[in-house]
Amino acid sequence: MDDPNARAGTLLGDYRLEEFLAENSNSATWLASQASIGRRVLLIELKPTALDRRDAFLADVRAQAAIDHPLIGSVYEAVSTPEHCFATLERLPGSSLADRLQAREALKPLQLDQVLRQVADTSLTLEASGIATAPLGPSDIFLDAQGVVRLVNLARAGQRDPARSAGDIDRLGQSLPPLVADGHPGASRLLTLLAWMRGEGIEQPLGWDEIKSYTEQIERQLTEAPVVPVLESMRTEDGGRTRLFILLGIAALVVAAGVGVLLIALKNRGGSDLPLPGPVTIPAGEYRTPTGGKAALTAFTLAAHEVTIGEYGEFLDALASLPAGQRRTYDHSNQPADKEGHEPEGWAEILAALESGGQWQGRVVSRGCPVTNIDWWDAVAYCEWKGCRLPTHEEWFAALTRDVAEPASVHPAGWGPVQEMTPSDRTPSGLLGMAGSVAEWTNSQSINPANPLGGANWVLVGGSYLQGKSNATSVEWTTERRLRRPDLGFRVVLR
Repeated sequence: MDDPNARAGTLLGDYRLEEFLAENSNSATWLASQASIGRRVLLIELKPTALDRRDAFLADVRAQAAIDHPLIGSVYEAVSTPEHCFATLERLPGSSLADRLQAREALKPLQLDQVLRQVADTSLTLEASGIATAPLGPSDIFLDAQGVVRLVNLARAGQRDPARSAGDIDRLGQSLPPLVADGHPGASRLLTLLAWMRGEGIEQPLGWDEIKSYTEQIERQLTEAPVVPVLESMRTEDGGRTRLFILLGIAALVVAAGVGVLLIALKNRGGSDLPLPGPVTIPAGEYRTPTGGKAALTAFTLAAHEVTIGEYGEFLDALASLPAGQRRTYDHSNQPADKEGHEPEGWAEILAALESGGQWQGRVVSRGCPVTNIDWWDAVAYCEWKGCRLPTHEEWFAALTRDVAEPASVHPAGWGPVQEMTPSDRTPSGLLGMAGSVAEWTNSQSINPANPLGGANWVLVGGSYLQGKSNATSVEWTTERRLRRPDLGFRVVLR
């Protein structure tokens, strides 16, 4: 493009071009301002020589516009005329990791670990939904002054490349080590994880689920007191990665505490440190319905487990980090005005029990246990933050009955971490806790057969540890979306 800056200050439709940013063979990218409302945007314009590619360009824009995830940039508008074809996207706040690399602005290991965890979590959502994306690199990950992470919208039309996740993981493993601030707690652990991401010292490539699990382990090690119990046993079926990772973490904690070289190791702590199982994809097809009929469902991906205390705690921490005026950002539009906040009942006591390794209401709790005392509004707000949604009753039942001839044969598990559900409460497809240990909210309303003349009520599904005769086929109805119980939680469908 000949002297693109010569166009700065001119209008393209409703947009004033302010600063030329980049170009490739087909398009040019501008920082622009929407004249009618003064909103600053990124404007991507097809070059005049590439207007014959407008159909493919607009197909990609439509794929981006279909993404609904709080960490991924939004698409505002696409314009196509005989003379021009362009799209405007959200201008992400802060600076990219590529900018920080260029400026040699390293991040503390905990902060970069949290960035990587959120990238892994978002990538898992895209991967599970089969969304095609352009390659992900440091220039596509933004971090603002408040530590909020956002990703450039890289969605593309078409089928997802099966090698996309592996390529993205390797690319970040190669490029991010200079961002690790040396000499700070956690630096060795994070550098080890980045080495694994680029394939060093491991037999099998890491997936995003493993990266998310490892970053959560690092975060716990860096935020909890550096006291480690006596060595018991470690699983090594992953080629020794778990053993090496834990030992590196322990060694770093010991050095940071200045207590020399000790023989110490890790106790399981009720399963809270085991990786959470990945989601389960339910293919499109005809499934049994809760009422005994059959219905065709599109493919969806259901979490293998109920949302845990640890996962919900991340949501509450994210809310607490927002300015006071923005803490209703994720609230449902119909949430009652007098409902403030989303802390479960007894949350302070639960946190105290986690800190002390004690009990809450007579039960041993860990971060891997299901979060409870959650009402419908809380669950929906979490989903909005996480970029997921509650399942419908039909979806939940279809997932339960896939490969299960008699769903009542799925027996309830007792209270405990979701990673330790008994074999009897595990479906062939890998879903845990459908019969326990807590009942779950859905996004469905229906008529209670016991009151056929009544109106449609909100549906709760699954058995719970407090209801001895309940099982995976148990269903309850409630008129009150503010209902909270110590045996009521939820699981999510990934978008």
